[in-house]
Amino acid sequence: MAENGKSLRDLAKKLILRTLKAFLKSLVFYMAYLFVWSFFAHFESYVPGLGRTVENFVTVYVLLGFFGDLVAETVFQHFFSVAKALFVVGYLTLTLNGGILNLNYMSVSLTVDLRLFLAAAVLLSLLGLARSMLQAINYANKRSEPPFHL
Repeated sequence: MAENGKSLRDLAKKLILRTLKAFLKSLVFYMAYLFVWSFFAHFESYVPGLGRTVENFVTVYVLLGFFGDLVAETVFQHFFSVAKALFVVGYLTLTLNGGILNLNYMSVSLTVDLRLFLAAAVLLSLLGLARSMLQAINYANKRSEPPFHL
């Protein structure tokens, strides 16, 4: 009975520490976002909705990172890592309208071609996706095979 109570206490301690670590990492990431955003806040007057778009992206990205850290050392960690990579690809593609932005400012219409930037960002995210999938395969491989001892 004492062994069961001790293991339950260890599990609770591990869960609390993991939650605290995930929270602190998310908080640091969000604070870094707020610091960097303070330099780009004046662009919001030129690009309507930029603040909300960036805020939504950072919020979802931080939440996926938080949940990924919360379930660290399990197979679900890799699911959240894959979800983050797919989220970045999808959000950038939808937000940037395929790489062509049309901006209107004081009777001036400006068309910006960001397809090269979008392609580079998507390729980097796909590298992250491939890395996450390979880590998930490696995790499954380590869990399924018993270690070989001589």
